[in-house]
Amino acid sequence: MNKEILKNINVLYVEDEQDVREFTSKTISTIVNKVIVAENGKEGLEKFQENPDINLILTDINMPKMGGLEMCAEIRKTDKEIPIVITSAHSDPNFLKKAIDVNVSAYAMKPIDLYHLIESMIKAVEPIFLRKQLENININLENKVEEATRQTKSILDAQDNIVFLTNLEQIIEVNKKFLEFFNVHSLDDFLEKKISIISKFEEEGGLFNKKSLDKGYNWLLEILELNEVDRVVKMKTPQGEDKVFTVNVDDYENKGEHYVVSFTDITELKEKSNLLEYQATHDHLTGLFNRQKFNEIFIKEIKRDKRYDNALSVIIFDIDNFKDFNDNFGHATGDEVLKALAEIVLNSVREHDTIVRWGGEEFLVLLPQTELEGAKLVAEKIRVAIEKYESPKIPSQITASFGVSKLEKEDDEVSILQKVDKALYIAKSNGKNQVVSN
Repeated sequence: MNKEILKNINVLYVEDEQDVREFTSKTISTIVNKVIVAENGKEGLEKFQENPDINLILTDINMPKMGGLEMCAEIRKTDKEIPIVITSAHSDPNFLKKAIDVNVSAYAMKPIDLYHLIESMIKAVEPIFLRKQLENININLENKVEEATRQTKSILDAQDNIVFLTNLEQIIEVNKKFLEFFNVHSLDDFLEKKISIISKFEEEGGLFNKKSLDKGYNWLLEILELNEVDRVVKMKTPQGEDKVFTVNVDDYENKGEHYVVSFTDITELKEKSNLLEYQATHDHLTGLFNRQKFNEIFIKEIKRDKRYDNALSVIIFDIDNFKDFNDNFGHATGDEVLKALAEIVLNSVREHDTIVRWGGEEFLVLLPQTELEGAKLVAEKIRVAIEKYESPKIPSQITASFGVSKLEKEDDEVSILQKVDKALYIAKSNGKNQVVSN
């Protein structure tokens, strides 16, 4: 890793957990110029506005007062370019979409691996570093190309991204990553083979793709007309592997003559997480968190609730007469019910709520910053959606019974689950298909 890039940057680090914040800020302060620390998104936004010399934002997602993605969305209203690195245990597709919408540069999973975090920070600031380095050369690429070639090539080859320089009519220079990706030995080799960059673009639903370019226009001009969040392409590597890239087109001299074009790999950001981690933390049938992952999140949310008194509620629900359903229609149909319920709950709660397959036909929902009455409304919304759900794959109506409870000052992770279990038992005993709070 090229840690030299980080020496002169100032980092805004936003993290609400004190022990994580203190340890991580102390560590990264040894490799960057300055670390400005904030405890939540609201404070982070204020400090960003007070410190115009900030070069990189490093932030958690779920925080009191204002979350990390909300903070970044506010910052993006005034600063479209500052690189952003997200640290979170989140792997929900909706989160990933929002992260891309605010143009997140890199993503580091929690618990934080410092080596990976530093690598993500370098990856995020590389495009800015490249631009500044090229500006420092301060020569006209067209008139002094021979003089600039050695310096420019050295800078380009230091980048992890696929990068090339162009005057929009022809490619002037490329870096090593470019040559490796297009499987050529040199720029002359690339030009002689008449390889079309656009020919590498693959279909990607909703993303910028080859179809939108087949209009007879210069494809870079087409990209410049798109919003930054839409400048995304999918390309196959020489090994046939699909990779997703953001495309950045930078007017090097602000004259509309020479451009730096870079492709940044965001494949990991678009994936939920690596397969091993996903399998270890998710239920294989429904895709929801499993109990192991829930226990990790639950302890943190309880600590957060005790610290900020932000109201933590729990919903547990159980499919009514599920054994009879399986006996009548078979376990394959029962599996379809479980998958349908997972989808119903995902569509009924907020992105920062936690949904868990608790076991068998039981599901649990963790609702941070939610009072008991609000949790009851959410449970009732889910109950009605289940009762009304119809699918050709499910031959009979399904219903569920719900228990709801709120964490009180005297509660811990054991007592709150006992309370919500008792509420579920009452709901079952009173006739099922209902919500009971305790």
